Amino acid sequence: MIIHEREHEFVMVAQHDHALISRDAAQFWRDDYFFGIDKKDSVVLAVREHDRCWIEPDKEPLWNEHTQQPYSFMDYPGSPKLAFYKEGIDEIVQMDPYAGLLCSLHYGSFLKDATSTIGKNFWIAEKQRQEKLLKEIGIANDKTLSFHLNLLKFCDNLSLYICLNDPGTPKEKEHYFYQNGFPQRFSFADEKPINAKWLDQETVSLSISPFKKELRVTLPYKAVEKDQIKEIGLAAAYRNSPILYREVTFL
Repeated sequence: MIIHEREHEFVMVAQHDHALISRDAAQFWRDDYFFGIDKKDSVVLAVREHDRCWIEPDKEPLWNEHTQQPYSFMDYPGSPKLAFYKEGIDEIVQMDPYAGLLCSLHYGSFLKDATSTIGKNFWIAEKQRQEKLLKEIGIANDKTLSFHLNLLKFCDNLSLYICLNDPGTPKEKEHYFYQNGFPQRFSFADEKPINAKWLDQETVSLSISPFKKELRVTLPYKAVEKDQIKEIGLAAAYRNSPILYREVTFL
């Protein structure tokens, strides 16, 4: 679950819904900016499915007593989270081995410096999976694979940008993840950071756009009232909250 706290409510976005926005971004990527375009279908599939591991846990979000807010993807308990990660990657590999490889690399990157035993074990297992898939697929160009992973991460971050920031948020008040631009670098942008900025309640400007044309997306979310959570608990309050929609155009 992606969580953004307001004074009286939590804005909650299901991970798989956010991933569908990421998919739209990958699908609209300019062909002349798409290195290794022969694998575009597999890349778009990877972007679309990269958070499918969260489909089940997001159906019933958990309350974090320590932080007094719902658990998010950033602080979700480690053991079940890594089990969900593995299950999700397993499913994607079955759909498309190359898409599965990209998702394994994506999730593995989160744990490469892990200090916990379960974190280290996850990273080792995914490294072994990656080596197996690389041999099976016969990857000949690491540059292409690196670009596709970078594209996945950029599309992931772009969608997170509109989840973690309220529409119209001034640049200086944005989530700290994005105040200095997105971390991914691309040759079409001269290896410089791409910055996003809210122009108004429904429009985000990109300093350099990788898209064929302006990209319009619709993000479903729930605004779960804190008073409701106190009265009936998080899971019930989440179920009872109506689905809302955020319309955003990227320029």
